[in-house]
Amino acid sequence: MGETLDGSRAAQRAQDPEETGSRGFFGRILDVLTVSDLGQDAEDVEEPPSSGGTARAVRGVANLRHMRVEDVSIPKAEIAAVPVDIGLAELVRVFRESGFSRLPVYKGTLDRPQGLVLLKDLALEYGFGAAGGPFNLRKLLRPVLHVPPSMPLSVLLQKMQGERAHMALVIDEYGGVDGLVTIEDLLEQVVGEIEDEHDTGEAGWWVQEKPGVYLAQARTPLDEFEAEIGFHLADAEEEEEIDTLGGLVFVLTGRVPSRGEVVAHENGTEFEVVDADPRRIKRLRVRLPGAAAAA
Repeated sequence: MGETLDGSRAAQRAQDPEETGSRGFFGRILDVLTVSDLGQDAEDVEEPPSSGGTARAVRGVANLRHMRVEDVSIPKAEIAAVPVDIGLAELVRVFRESGFSRLPVYKGTLDRPQGLVLLKDLALEYGFGAAGGPFNLRKLLRPVLHVPPSMPLSVLLQKMQGERAHMALVIDEYGGVDGLVTIEDLLEQVVGEIEDEHDTGEAGWWVQEKPGVYLAQARTPLDEFEAEIGFHLADAEEEEEIDTLGGLVFVLTGRVPSRGEVVAHENGTEFEVVDADPRRIKRLRVRLPGAAAAA
């Protein structure tokens, strides 16, 4: 797990609020991991009274010590990636529809990854009126981490922090791509689910993109959404068991659907899974019957 710190040095880092504050959130987590590797359980680490955020990290850091990459990675079938010979317009479309800020790039198949392309790099080189010349994706590629599925999450977090990487491809024993993991996936094991700029708050469970089309959190209360659209999506018996839109989609499929999957309701409503991981649905695009038929 990289260079091992001795106990006194680890204790000094954990107790020095000035150094802890300057190193930020990653540093605090790594300090706890270091102490844990010396044989001390996360719940036994004494935290300074002023470090409420660190204390929460301590309570969740056991997940990083006990879980492995394969426990949180996105399956290969759900990875949004692009070929290295993709055109500019098509690449922009993939970024727009996926909602991601970085995408793996492959040659031929995903088992031959070439690197990552960042939306920021694309915009700076070819957007904002820039004269980037003929489109060449290769010159935008950044290195991508390759990690085994058995790697502990604590080791991966340190590796990502050390190499300033936000994404890693999971490589199986045969050298093929088995999945993908992001630094957000790791941090969610410590602090819980992280809402991003695409997520709506509890005060606004959904937004109407256009007439008959809604972008909604999977946690949207079913009864509130039914009141918004003016008709029921579940019968009286089902409503006793289903509380959220995500729960309704789960019942319709009998499983956690994949990102990009479209689930049809018998009344013509369509639920497109905009964001999900192997354990839960996160965001849905709901097309009411008229809008779904038009699409």
